[in-house]
Amino acid sequence: MKEKLIVIAGPTAVGKTALGVKLAKKYQGEVISGDSMQVYKGMDIGTAKVTPDEMNGVVHHLIDILEPNEAFSVADFKERCTPLITAINQKEKLPLIVGGTGLYVNSIIKGYEFDSKPTDEDYRQELEQLAFTIGKDELHKMLEREDPKAAQLIHPNNVRRVIRALEVTRATGKPFSSQQIEEQGESKYDVAIIGLTMDRTKLYERINMRVDLMVEQGLIEEVRSIYDKGIRDCQSVQAIGYKEIYDYFEGRYSLEDAIETLKKNSRRYAKRQLTWFRNKTNATWFDVTNGLREESFQEICLFIEGKFPFISK
Repeated sequence: MKEKLIVIAGPTAVGKTALGVKLAKKYQGEVISGDSMQVYKGMDIGTAKVTPDEMNGVVHHLIDILEPNEAFSVADFKERCTPLITAINQKEKLPLIVGGTGLYVNSIIKGYEFDSKPTDEDYRQELEQLAFTIGKDELHKMLEREDPKAAQLIHPNNVRRVIRALEVTRATGKPFSSQQIEEQGESKYDVAIIGLTMDRTKLYERINMRVDLMVEQGLIEEVRSIYDKGIRDCQSVQAIGYKEIYDYFEGRYSLEDAIETLKKNSRRYAKRQLTWFRNKTNATWFDVTNGLREESFQEICLFIEGKFPFISK
């Protein structure tokens, strides 16, 4: 039998976290965060990270595992997430991936393969030496010239990935970005994908209110604590909610403009998430415009029990 897996996807602020906890409580599950920024310690408010109270006793994985100056890729996520799914199934519990980072979700349900390309050990060693002598930024500029699309996707701090992209491009004669993801075909999991959506106007209102609440809860102070550590040009602080406040600290925005830009960027991101998940997954969608009411929750439970008729209730 395939390992069981539930995925809860959808745009920011739609209510994925609360649903994940509620389903985990009902079906003896454990949550795996599918959010690319919740892996970072000290980035709690701006990433809307689940709090201990909100966890309600449910075990959560892949939260607070890295420092903000460390790089983390979709390949890293797959490498860490896959054994967690197996371990949770072996405990006869139900793993739930909860998050809005689409590539992370699809790396699991579609079985992306990242390292099946040819290698060139000599060229890799040459690149590693170059990274040491000319620095990571200059190495990244090499990738920009070879494969601009890959350069947009790979942060300069992720030197290992930059080198791999250059190596694969040299070995195959094709841009890394055109071939870096292969799908295994049929999913290795027995997976139920739940998509949450709501009226666009209502969602945007929730996003605006969430940003205001983040500011009240201390978002500016949280970002300041990272900024004051000298953390710059890292993958983590390019996240929505951090880059706008960095711009405020560096005089490019007033605080008011930074907050409005944060709201605007969050709304745009939510729109992109909805489009991506609708086009790239076969999720079954549930409208929660009126909140996760009991009727909506029961409808989702019926869907899960239809998918996994043997599941414990």
